[in-house]
Amino acid sequence: MIVRRVACGIAVTASMFVFVNGAAADKLSDLQKHFDHENNPVHRAKLVEKLGDEEFEIARQAFKKNDFVTVGTVFEKYRDNVRAALQGLKKKHPDAERDSDGYRQLEINTRRGIREVDEVLLMAPEAIRPPLQIVRGDLDAMDREMIGMLFRHPGDQPIPAGKPAPAATATAPEVKP
Repeated sequence: MIVRRVACGIAVTASMFVFVNGAAADKLSDLQKHFDHENNPVHRAKLVEKLGDEEFEIARQAFKKNDFVTVGTVFEKYRDNVRAALQGLKKKHPDAERDSDGYRQLEINTRRGIREVDEVLLMAPEAIRPPLQIVRGDLDAMDREMIGMLFRHPGDQPIPAGKPAPAATATAPEVKP
């Protein structure tokens, strides 16, 4: 009698696990289709958060199962989605300082993606680290680019045509002893 209960419990748990994984994969594929067909780059940037949540959950589950191929594939797809969203934003809204909607959300989510990759890198076997380090480097480069676009310093902006170049900085007067 106890054996039947335990066997039934294991079967129910296993079927729930398969259902949850299947549902997560369906939700991910639906979100990815929505992301791929979205024309508005700001909406695409905002979709990266929802898409990233699902991708990170699948990567965590795959990591627990030691399925490192899936982990790498999921993080590479996340990187590609961030890159696509950033390219769309740069085409449609090139001045991130003035029109920062989308850039801010994408930068925050990219930073979160870097943390997720870092967590996996800490516990990953040596053999799968190089591809994940490449993904992390790409995400970091995009994050730095977005921060640079959002928070430009006056010296970083090009001088508009027709305006004279700023005068050279004045040297400090000589101090006589």
